[in-house]
Amino acid sequence: MDWSGEIGAAAARIASHIRRTPVMDVVLNGRRVALKLEHMQHTGSFKARGAFNTLLGAPVPGAGLVAASGGNHGAAVAYAARALGHAARIYVPEMAGPAKIALIERQGADLVVLPGAYANALEAARTYEAETGAAQIHAYDAPLTVAGQGTCMAEWEAQGLEADTVLIAVGGGGLIAGALAWLGARRKVVAVEPVTACALHAALAAGQPVDVEVSGVAANALGARRIGEICFGMARGITAVTVADDAITAAQALLWRELRQLVEPAGATALAALLSGAYVPEPDERVAVLICGGNIAPDPLV
Repeated sequence: MDWSGEIGAAAARIASHIRRTPVMDVVLNGRRVALKLEHMQHTGSFKARGAFNTLLGAPVPGAGLVAASGGNHGAAVAYAARALGHAARIYVPEMAGPAKIALIERQGADLVVLPGAYANALEAARTYEAETGAAQIHAYDAPLTVAGQGTCMAEWEAQGLEADTVLIAVGGGGLIAGALAWLGARRKVVAVEPVTACALHAALAAGQPVDVEVSGVAANALGARRIGEICFGMARGITAVTVADDAITAAQALLWRELRQLVEPAGATALAALLSGAYVPEPDERVAVLICGGNIAPDPLV
């Protein structure tokens, strides 16, 4: 697949529907770091990019749309569906939490909350798809989704990114797959996962995607039970590290205390690798971190 062409087409397709999110150069623990503030995207995460690209890049059936989500993807699909005039049903697990569930409700979608984890919501969404003919909008493992997420990195480069290395949090792999698809070998990409939700690590160790148990503070955003096939195909040989929950929450606190950026645990996970020493750059290595989500629970203003 010509990923650069697909991402370029996606960027043109969704340009009028998404925000060009800001970047920030800061000094953290004595090191200059470039940040991409994608938590300022519509509905609080990068997911709006893939949602709009999917809805605009393929026909939507009369039965509408269906999506399974840990929260952020569902909110993005619901937002995009409302903006484009489509009906949408969103399945989320209870572990998504009240803040993300309320966010989806505010977008006007038909919301179904289920016990269990993301995998349970995905199973229910697939059943609904088969029964109704609704179009399934996958959270991470679909070409239109990956191309949409790749526009984030294309946009960052257009904003003057000078980093040698980019740290990106991984759940199901759509965001990092989009970054790898756009960047190729031009920059080093480091995958960061919570120790308790590490589908990519498990897949790299096994030589194929495998199911993992999921828990921890970032599970409602990075809690995919199995890494996406698209991501796995791109990520073999990638530098990948894991971080503990306390490192994630420490990075989350630092972002608020030092920079007044309020993010969810998943949004702080990539930075946690840098601050905790899970990833140690060379002295002259220029580092960038993608801040991917801001739907903190509980929502402090609701």
